[in-house]
Amino acid sequence: MRGRNPSGPEFVAKLQGSEKAKQRARVLLETLSGKCRVLEACDKLGIKEARFDQVRIEALQALVTSLEEKPVGRPARPATPAEEENRQLREQIVELQGQLQATLVRAEMAVILPQVGASAEKKTTASRPASHPRQGRPPQPKRSS
Repeated sequence: MRGRNPSGPEFVAKLQGSEKAKQRARVLLETLSGKCRVLEACDKLGIKEARFDQVRIEALQALVTSLEEKPVGRPARPATPAEEENRQLREQIVELQGQLQATLVRAEMAVILPQVGASAEKKTTASRPASHPRQGRPPQPKRSS
């Protein structure tokens, strides 16, 4: 077999925590690896079998929970009020630049095509009364045969 030998329950000594917590973890791992029976573990820890089951379930649940997949990368930091204001101002600048561009296009069109605007006004304001005869050629008399 190549590589390092497995550390086993002795590895708990390298971890941070109180001696009592380390002892519980070491005894729990010994029972899981088959080095120690549950009744022996209860005697070492000075607890009853029901309490040992509770400790084992809590420890293994904490282990599984800590090993759940987490999003990769750094968590996004919330924007400061100054950054939020800066973002809003940038959006406002973009919107105002669009409005300015549209106004410039309308002004340019008004200079280039002034008669279009004037004729549109005449059509809407000058409407003929319904009783006014049609202008143009006079009506032709009907021929009799």
